[in-house]
Amino acid sequence: MWIKFNKMHGLGNDFMVIDLVTQHAYLTPMQIRHLADRNFGVGFDQLLLVEVPSQPDVDFKYRIFNSDGSEVENCGNGARCFARFVYEQKLIGRRNIRVETASGNMTLQLTPENDVIVNMGLPVLEPAQVPFTPETAGKAQATSYKIGVEGHGSIELGAVSMGNPHGVIVVDDIDTAPVESLGPLIEAHSSFPQKVNVGFMQVINRNHIKLRVFERGVGETKACGTGACGAVVSGILRGLLDNKVQVDLPGGNLTIEWDGKGDVIMTGPTSNVFEGKVNI
Repeated sequence: MWIKFNKMHGLGNDFMVIDLVTQHAYLTPMQIRHLADRNFGVGFDQLLLVEVPSQPDVDFKYRIFNSDGSEVENCGNGARCFARFVYEQKLIGRRNIRVETASGNMTLQLTPENDVIVNMGLPVLEPAQVPFTPETAGKAQATSYKIGVEGHGSIELGAVSMGNPHGVIVVDDIDTAPVESLGPLIEAHSSFPQKVNVGFMQVINRNHIKLRVFERGVGETKACGTGACGAVVSGILRGLLDNKVQVDLPGGNLTIEWDGKGDVIMTGPTSNVFEGKVNI
């Protein structure tokens, strides 16, 4: 069966986007892994599915699958691409779009310049809800925790969920941070029962950070929207950042705003790479 798709990216975090409102298909994890293969398939970090919502007050259901075939709760860069896709494919005529995700509903706003403003909702800081199990007892919603990592000693990190779990480490230099060696060890650490996305954050000043993210089920990506949100939230809670922060990722820049108690707001660009058809 042939289905139409778009290849898109948000700051180099790339996606295969499939409209399952006007098309019908079911993809197995094995098929997703094959499509994600950059040599034999389309190639992508995540697969985004546009589906009919199950709730009456939203416009679409938004589902996300990693390149290993596992389904995840949220993806900020994907949400921006999702908004541009449904608008340009004329699946909706409004620039304000409400979508249903596995972690709750989100509001997306497409600007005339094709940037997308995403209300990412409230950050989750309660360890049990991240989910995260601290190795040592401490007060709930602490600004940071320490976990033991074999070969790296005790690592201090912040634990935040933006619909998906993030561990945020402050580093002196993003270019020499041990992303490839430490990232997979923390991703699979026993303190994170559902695994975790690992952010390595360098603070430039109170309104500017650099960030690299090792994403669970994917590896390091060019950008991670929820990772940028989680890093800024963690930085604000640690007293390192102000309420509006430019986040420099390998693929480009995002602006993240958080007042310390309400919803996190993310603004950033998207790009449509090409359209195609694939036989599944």
